[in-house]
Amino acid sequence: MWKFILPVAAFIALAVLFAFGLNPKRDIHALPSPLIGKSAPLFTLTDVEDPTRLVSNAELKGQVYLLNVWGTWCVNCREEHEMLLAIARQHLVPIIGLDYMDERAKAKQWLDQLGNPYAAVAFDTDGRTAIDWGVYGAPETFLVDGGGRVVYKFISALTPEVWEHEFLPRIAAARRGGA
Repeated sequence: MWKFILPVAAFIALAVLFAFGLNPKRDIHALPSPLIGKSAPLFTLTDVEDPTRLVSNAELKGQVYLLNVWGTWCVNCREEHEMLLAIARQHLVPIIGLDYMDERAKAKQWLDQLGNPYAAVAFDTDGRTAIDWGVYGAPETFLVDGGGRVVYKFISALTPEVWEHEFLPRIAAARRGGA
């Protein structure tokens, strides 16, 4: 009897899993983050371009800012880079880069060649800071309000549509003191 029940139960479990995972209405970029509404994890890391300089998000207390997780090994990060440069030219919020699981020389070369949209770039060589932030991979972008709380997390490369529809309204709300 168990010979038949276990395979049928396994099949049903897989069918439910596939149905959930392949649901076209499910937004893969909207993975929930346990940090939403909570204090952003503090970090102090060396700067990618100047290892004698420290980058700390504690210095941003009172400011709305973006934390963008990237790496030179990340194909989607290269696709996103032009958008980050465009966002930086708007001067709406500072963008802090978190160079994740990378090599400093490659990261410096990347920024020299493609341009640097970041107010500062923290070097997270071992990925511990990214783990504290609940990063799944790169690119990921977090919006942090002036109170130091994570307001929003976006997984994937930023696009003009995402910036306009997801980030700009939340930035405006964060500046007003709401989320």
